[in-house]
Amino acid sequence: MKFAMLPRVWDTTVKTLEDAGHTFVENLEDADFLVFNGMGKHFPEELPKNIKFVQNAFSGMDSLAASGKLTSDVRWANAAGLYGKTVAESTLGLILAQYHQHVAITRAKTWKIRPEIDAGTRWLHNNKTVAIVGAGGIAEVLIPMLRPFGVHIIAVNNSGREIDSADETYPVSQVDEVWGRADIVVLLMPLTKKTHHMINADVFKKMKSDAIIVNVGRGPLVNTDDLVAALDAGEIAGAALDVTDPEPLPDGHPLWEMDNVLITPHTANTDERIRTLVGELAVKNAEAFMKDGSLITEVDPEAGY
Repeated sequence: MKFAMLPRVWDTTVKTLEDAGHTFVENLEDADFLVFNGMGKHFPEELPKNIKFVQNAFSGMDSLAASGKLTSDVRWANAAGLYGKTVAESTLGLILAQYHQHVAITRAKTWKIRPEIDAGTRWLHNNKTVAIVGAGGIAEVLIPMLRPFGVHIIAVNNSGREIDSADETYPVSQVDEVWGRADIVVLLMPLTKKTHHMINADVFKKMKSDAIIVNVGRGPLVNTDDLVAALDAGEIAGAALDVTDPEPLPDGHPLWEMDNVLITPHTANTDERIRTLVGELAVKNAEAFMKDGSLITEVDPEAGY
């Protein structure tokens, strides 16, 4: 099949597709499918009819949906589950760095802080409960990484479909039963109209005062003003954020100043890793399409994922 790539041409991705027998073309009018690696604002206003499907380089479709580009006029495939290993590893790193107070230690710039750190350090090896909200492909990779720490794992997903590797599974309709039980809340949901600001003042009030929240999903899952207020009030103990709202988080924002907040700049997965893996996925989707018209990671434009 012939493919185009917008708005940036990634040589690694192109090579992977070409090695599989596909042909890169510069003009959309000559392509059978499009590999898209930008935001909604970068997407063409109109696609030519010859484009049979769009392979999004990312899992999240929220930017395309917000810009009105995610429509049923064309078929869509995303990168769902593709970055499970990298995001899971980053999530574990965020949890450990938060529990071991790495931000406070680094900012202190002195060994004299040891008594405070000694008193405040927490351990996963202490019967902790981890709630994973949005438990899908990434959770399936994260849970085995958490198991050696002896934690109790609660999975939450849309349907309540049982996650075999978790200790308990809840449907999202019953998530209120989970907030007050979790020592660590990991957010992995896609961003949709229903999940926008799902984590807000009401939720923080239901959480344990010594709980931490870890967001590796999408920034707007969390109401940032409510998060700042909850941290200031001591309603929760801390936050580890790979994604924020707004994003990038402005210089001088209150979250940057908090010793109990750890922030990474949306690097739970990196561009280098994406460029390699998305080419492999695009090959699989193209092969499936040529075989029987299916797409392995097809997206429902109505649902947004």
